[in-house]
Amino acid sequence: MDHFQLRNGILHVEDVPLPAIAEAVGTPVYVYSRATLVRHAQVFRDGLSGLSDPHIAFAVKSNPNLAVLRVLAKEGFGADVVSGGELTRALAAGMKPADIVFSGVGKTHAELVQGIEAGIGQFNIESEEEGYELSAIAQDRGVRVACALRVNPDVDARTHEKISTGKRENKFGVPLDRAASIYAALADKPGLDMRGVAVHIGSQLGDLEPLETAFGKLGALIAELRGKGQSVTHADLGGGLGVPYRKDEVFPTPAEYGAMVARVTADWSVRLSFEPGRVIAGNAGVLLTRVIRSKRSGNGPPFVIVDAAMNDLARPAMYGAWHDFDAVQPTGERMTAHIVGPICETGDTFAMDREIDAIGAGDLAVFRTAGAYGATMASSYNSRGYVAEVLVDGDRFAVVADRIMPHSIMDAERVPEWL
Repeated sequence: MDHFQLRNGILHVEDVPLPAIAEAVGTPVYVYSRATLVRHAQVFRDGLSGLSDPHIAFAVKSNPNLAVLRVLAKEGFGADVVSGGELTRALAAGMKPADIVFSGVGKTHAELVQGIEAGIGQFNIESEEEGYELSAIAQDRGVRVACALRVNPDVDARTHEKISTGKRENKFGVPLDRAASIYAALADKPGLDMRGVAVHIGSQLGDLEPLETAFGKLGALIAELRGKGQSVTHADLGGGLGVPYRKDEVFPTPAEYGAMVARVTADWSVRLSFEPGRVIAGNAGVLLTRVIRSKRSGNGPPFVIVDAAMNDLARPAMYGAWHDFDAVQPTGERMTAHIVGPICETGDTFAMDREIDAIGAGDLAVFRTAGAYGATMASSYNSRGYVAEVLVDGDRFAVVADRIMPHSIMDAERVPEWL
């Protein structure tokens, strides 16, 4: 459920009509619903109610907006971060250092130092080499840092190849068959408190079976480690639970996910951590856009050209992803069209031969399920500037990320005097 509903023929976000936001802020603009974020956070937490004291760390990469993070911090969520910039954002949003997990395959020396100095709760180590570097830094500072070893279980998540992270050929984690020896080697290093293991096999998963398979392998590893005298008190099960992008799609619920986890991990005797992202933020946001004009090319459907583009919402161009496209003030009439943006790339295409609400020049529409991996992946390609973001709370709204205009981006550039 979300809080984007038609009222008197006009699409509202909670109690705010979308045309009011378009008039005040312009388009394109991302619009988030606080009530939906809160509801999704509560539903996910309730889905884990069968577990003892689970730790939930929102995957900041899915939506790093400070206002969004503040909403989730108020819901008691920590943060899963994959860069120093995300760590800075999580702290600025009020997330407790002890509730922050630093993941990511390519943490730099400076980022490892930053995490230690911030006092974060856990590093998810992605390689033996990273562990040795972290040990040296911690030893130099006279501290011990809590760590988990990320394992690659060689499980096909059955999702898009570009967001699958748990197969042997993917860059993430250490091979399962070497995990026990690497864990033991790192446990002997000064400055490291090796306390657990971690796994994350991909994003937008629509089936619990791959997750259960991966968790089963992790449980066997925990038993093996303990059998060899190692201490394992924590297990990070990552995220990846998918959300419906089409109205007719059905995905596992957090309650179904939580029941599976409770069954698989019943005898692990660890504290479990989770890193939800898309399942919290995805359906909590839309990208509001305006039709520039329509054009025809031959006898096929018209091209509906909107002012949003692949630089604002990259998922369709990058992944061939589907986003439902709805008129803000539907008339009940329908049409078939190609929906495209203004960027000078054929790839700037949101949908082809899509049946949609009948719309024309000047009309407003939304790309739904855009609250995750939307604004965070935006760019300034074609010198278009960066898209604005708005948060709605009941009958009020606020701009939570300014539209960065092309001239402001250009102000950061320099032409050397010798030119």
